[in-house]
Amino acid sequence: MNAKPDVQLPAVSVIMPVLNEERHLRGAVQAILAQEYAGEMEVVIALGPSTDRTDEIAAELVREDPRVHTVPNPTGRTPAALNAAIGASGHPVVVRVDGHGMLSPNYITTAVRLLEETGAQNVGGIMHAEGENDWEHAVAAAMTSRIGVGNASFHTGGEAGEAETVYLGVFRREALELQGGYNVEFIRAQDWELNFRIREAGGLIWFSPELKVSYRPRPSVRALARQYRDYGRWRHVVARYHEGSINLRYLAPPTAVCAIVAGLVVGVLVTPWALVLPGGYLAAITLGSLPAGKGLSLKARLQIPVALATMHMSWGWGFLTSPRSLARKVIASRRPAVQADAQEASA
Repeated sequence: MNAKPDVQLPAVSVIMPVLNEERHLRGAVQAILAQEYAGEMEVVIALGPSTDRTDEIAAELVREDPRVHTVPNPTGRTPAALNAAIGASGHPVVVRVDGHGMLSPNYITTAVRLLEETGAQNVGGIMHAEGENDWEHAVAAAMTSRIGVGNASFHTGGEAGEAETVYLGVFRREALELQGGYNVEFIRAQDWELNFRIREAGGLIWFSPELKVSYRPRPSVRALARQYRDYGRWRHVVARYHEGSINLRYLAPPTAVCAIVAGLVVGVLVTPWALVLPGGYLAAITLGSLPAGKGLSLKARLQIPVALATMHMSWGWGFLTSPRSLARKVIASRRPAVQADAQEASA
């Protein structure tokens, strides 16, 4: 009996939007180049206007390995960086990786297999937060707990299956090109918006816990607050962009902000009984942090409630203060989903 011939693996383009990533860029690229993948691979780094040593480190990586290339991204905005990197790459499978993300060793091999098995246009997995000091360990614990992020499967895990959106993503190039890439008006939530168009065109987005990317949390309370304020702000844009996309999980943080502010004001001006609202919230996140902090140092465990409060309050505040003008600007840039048969008919 003749041996079955080896299946030719598709070539892969890894695209990276990068801005001020001197701390993690080298490790992220090394994790890509060390992938257990037998097919051809290239790495395209889209460089924003960094103020640290990011460009210098990227230049070193280019000199060290011919598979690594760079492309400029003068705006510094993530969707523009992604589009620039897509345009500068050429392989049929496109893997998105951020400058502070570390791929697990078999990530690309698994993703390519899942694309084939499911027929999906995009597959993604778990955003596995991992810290390097006590504060980052606390944030990582908060980001992977249900009290921190609810039932978001790409944070907490879950069953493989069809999804609205996934973390980062491994795409078929034809799906990206068919939809014209990312909408550059979505400074945040650009993944959701692109996946929305892919799904509207009949494509499948697939989540699998087999795929894992180690993520480095923000290094300070201020940076974490800014990150989650932007998340909340853009989640409200998405809700206005696509009615029906909101659910109770997204409404919980703004509701908590309103309840705590109301409790503090009424508690000070009218009756101290109203202070039960902020007090109850503090008690809830303190108790909720106990299971999340298992195995961590005492200092890290004590900081988990701070991380939780920062995430909840910043997200809620961003959602509540998201300007309608931003949503109107984004809605005006709306791209209709492109069906493959429609494009072929117009060719």
